Amino acid sequence: RILPSASFSLPVVSLGNLSVGGSGKTPHVEFLAELFKSEYKIAILSRGYKRQTKGFVLAGKDSAAREIGDEPLQIYGKYPDVIVAVDERRKRGIRRLLKLYPGLQLIILDDAFQHRYIRPGLNLLLSEYYKPFFSNYLLPAGSLREPRKSAKRADLMIITKTPQVFSPLDQRFFEQKLERYRLKKILFSSLEYKAWRPVYNESPGICEKEIRTIFLLTGIANTSALEEQLKKQCDSLVLFAYRDHHDFSSGDLKKMREAFMSHISRKKVILTTEKDTMRLRKPELEEILRGLPVYYVPVKVFFHGDGKEYLYSMIKNQISSQ
Repeated sequence: RILPSASFSLPVVSLGNLSVGGSGKTPHVEFLAELFKSEYKIAILSRGYKRQTKGFVLAGKDSAAREIGDEPLQIYGKYPDVIVAVDERRKRGIRRLLKLYPGLQLIILDDAFQHRYIRPGLNLLLSEYYKPFFSNYLLPAGSLREPRKSAKRADLMIITKTPQVFSPLDQRFFEQKLERYRLKKILFSSLEYKAWRPVYNESPGICEKEIRTIFLLTGIANTSALEEQLKKQCDSLVLFAYRDHHDFSSGDLKKMREAFMSHISRKKVILTTEKDTMRLRKPELEEILRGLPVYYVPVKVFFHGDGKEYLYSMIKNQISSQ
């Protein structure tokens, strides 16, 4: 309450978390884009983490991860009709969007819970099932970016990456733990893993059900949920896990290729995440992996109970009231 926070004349919905990555923000941003893109003119604004550019940049068909970041590039690739932009200064970014697109009806802010220069109409806070914020600690003891009590700023809490079979007992545990934060509503979401897709056009075809060994290449904050899913689908899971948003080098991939080629199993595959493919689509990296079965695992968010309907009506009411 010392520095001013800006409000805007159109609905601004912020998604964020208290921890450093790993809560599934990008799939939830995509969920909202899918939910509202046919009804409203929407834009998604991110800071574009780890990009090599500065200032306001619009995503376009020739954009690369180094220009706008891997997550905005992924979102734009899926929803080319949705406006996607990046700006480390969100207030400036929103003003540029409103100037460029005066007909905008909704702006979704990706990873903006700590960005206090903007007062969003709705603040959605995400926390991962396997590592909830109330069991976590501030950096450097844990991975929290701000104290647990900051959760009280949220209008809505979403517990993400829950098991697909989610028991009422589990739900009650979280609700009891979160009572002290006086949240209006707590929703629970899971990730649905779709059929694997090739990263490169020349990737050899495979039969997903016949695979026995999976080499998992990732540069994401937390692989727990993905590992749990993949262990159900293979006999052996070999991890090549790097830090979040890791910029894969030729050395990284040569090391993995050597391990892959020397493994005795014939029914094997290299898997990665959808976000990681944005940083793997470079000619020099594709050349190293040429001829190998390199696939990614698409994910889609679904909500337990009436979560989807509640979230839809909450945001729709916000749009209607402005």
